[in-house]
Order: sequence, then C-alpha cells, then structure tokens
Amino acid sequence: MSSLRMLLRTLAVVGLSATLIAPASVARAEPTPAELTKQIEKSSTELERIVESYNKLNEEIKANKATAAKLQAQIGPLQAQAEQSRADVAALAATAYKSGGLRTTEALLEQGGASSLTERLGTLDQLTRQRQQTIDGFTANQRKLIDQKTRLDATLAREAAQARQLAAGKKKIETDLKRLYELRRQAYGRATEAPTRASSGGTAPAISGSAGVAVRYAYGAIGKPYVWGADGPDGYDCSGLTLASWRAAGKSLPHNAAMQWDATARVSRSSLQPGDLVFYEGLGHVAIYVGSGQVIDAPSAGRNVSKRDMDIMTIAGYGRVR
Repeated sequence: MSSLRMLLRTLAVVGLSATLIAPASVARAEPTPAELTKQIEKSSTELERIVESYNKLNEEIKANKATAAKLQAQIGPLQAQAEQSRADVAALAATAYKSGGLRTTEALLEQGGASSLTERLGTLDQLTRQRQQTIDGFTANQRKLIDQKTRLDATLAREAAQARQLAAGKKKIETDLKRLYELRRQAYGRATEAPTRASSGGTAPAISGSAGVAVRYAYGAIGKPYVWGADGPDGYDCSGLTLASWRAAGKSLPHNAAMQWDATARVSRSSLQPGDLVFYEGLGHVAIYVGSGQVIDAPSAGRNVSKRDMDIMTIAGYGRVR
C-alpha cells in the first residue's frame, strides 16, 4: 500500500473518531440575567392567571356547597309533606273501598224531597272536591320533592366535577411553581424574596371609616410572602390580600379578581379613593389603592406584598367596595 493511501486512511479514521467523541451539539450558553428576568415575568403572569382560575373554581364550589345544603334542608319538609299526602290519599282509598260503590247511588235515591236531594248533592260535590284537593296536594308535593332532588343531584354532580378540576389545577400550579422558583434561583440566587418589615412601606395614611381599616390592614401585610390560594394572615395571593383587607373592615369579597370586579361598583381614575380596588388587564390581578398613585398588592410567586406605583401594568378599571 502506498504511503499516500495509508495517510488518507489514517486521516479518515481520525476524522471518524473525532466525530464519534465530539458533542452532539454545541453547548448552549447560559441565559443572561435579562433573559431570565423576562422568563420569570412571563411565567409569573401565566401562573397568576392559573391561580386566579383555581380561586374562581374554589369560590364556585363553595357556592354549590351552600346551594346543596339549602336544597337538602328544603327536601326534609317536602319529604314529610309528601309522606303525609300519601297517607291521606291512602286513607281516602280505604274509605272508598269500605263504603262501596253503591253508597253514592243509595244516598241519592233516599226519600226526603227535592231540597234534601239538593243538599245531598251539594255535600257529595263538596266531598268530591275535598278528595280531589287531597290528591292534587299529594301530586304537587311529590312534584316539588322530585324537582328539588333533581336540582340537588345536579348540584352535587357539578361540585364533584369541579373538585376533580381543582385537584388537576393544584397539580399544574405546583409543577409551574417549581419551574418558576428554579428560574428565580438562577437569576437571584434564591427562590423567594427575603422577608421585610411592614414599616418598609411607610406609615398608613389617616383615613376614616371602613376604607381606612382596609388600607391599614394592607399596610400591615407588606413584606409577607405571596402564597397562592391564601388570604392571610401569613401569606396572600393578589385577590386574597384585597379580600382580607376588606374582611377586616367587615365587608365580604370573593377570592377571585374577576369576581371582585363583579362585586364592586365602577369608579373613574379621577374619583379614585384609598380602599378602592385597581384591576389589571384580563382581570388576572388586583391591588388595593392607598393614595398618591400607589397600590399595595401581592405581586406574584416568589415575591412579597409591597407598595408600588399603581401603573405596574395596563389597568382594566377601578372598583369601589359596596
């Protein structure tokens, strides 16, 4: 074999070996801090929407449970009424059987004159109407009972389906949280912000009435962690914070931003007052207005409740608690 051919063969073997041991692809560079921040913001927004959907489903389950309890309470008396009506109808049937079918004809043929016959006919008609009313009452009670039972069964079935959705939603949230926390570790060296004192947000303004109570509560929550599905006292999500703030003032709000939108009266930006709620685009986030263009909110997973400028994102509108 010529030396040239041997050289070519050696080069080919070396090239093949290099191909086999070389990495399948060039290693990807680590994401920059700016890229990580962008990913975190996107993941946080998506996760908050999922959390608010979870909260809404939870509120619907609560409502269905209340409806089921109400229906169950109504069914008891209806059951008793139906059973009493059934007993009354059974008694009528037994009486008719014992008296025999000829008793009516015999009563009509008895002597006593026209007036007596008229009275007997009137009495018979009255008895007939009474019996018919008893039967109609039984039918109506049965119909009510069946209707209420049907509504109860539908409510319980809906509640069971929602419970399954809730479990699936919880699993997805926990999976997404792990990914988000890992991104935060890469970007900031820790998954969650360090806790801060409530005083870091300054002193709550002097506001009278229930709005003042709600605002002071929100100030007291500053520095506490975002905890999805929570409404205090150790952590909050966005609608959980506004719920808890107004709960302290004796007002009830649902645990969902979109539902809070429906539960509040619309106000304009120019008429905004401390204690009003600020809703953001898509109704996936809500904050409480505390004056001077500032809101307090539970931002997103990994962050703490904070006071910041209200124009943190596109605003959908404003709501006043009624």
